[in-house]
Amino acid sequence: MKLSTRGRYGTRALLELALHHREGPVPLKDIAQSQQIPLQYLEHLITPLVTAGIIRSTPGARGGVWLARSPQKIKLSEVIGLLEGSIALVECISDPKYCPRSDFCVTRDIWGELKKVMDEVLESTTLQDLVERQKRKGQPEEVMYHI
Repeated sequence: MKLSTRGRYGTRALLELALHHREGPVPLKDIAQSQQIPLQYLEHLITPLVTAGIIRSTPGARGGVWLARSPQKIKLSEVIGLLEGSIALVECISDPKYCPRSDFCVTRDIWGELKKVMDEVLESTTLQDLVERQKRKGQPEEVMYHI
């Protein structure tokens, strides 16, 4: 399984907001620049995050976006679930009826175990955890991401 650009960029945008939690609205252009996310792409990620109550936004010259809840209360499982949907490696994990072999397929068991571990990591990781990891790693002057 590969996370899509949507999941990766959305998580990085939320990390940026968590790094600036309680500083007021952050302009999208600042998030885009800091996280090296194309602004136009970032603009498309905002609506589902607002609708889900993860972030709030305000328009205008002094507008921007900010976290609707504290970073400790936003789990990566919520973010990835919203932006990616199911993280099951194969369709039969989410829907056993998808494959007639589901009841006796041993490889399906392995894919299910992998999903369980991924779910556990995402469920146990908050945006605050990412903030703390980022602070430990530091932030280089200029980071080149593969966009």
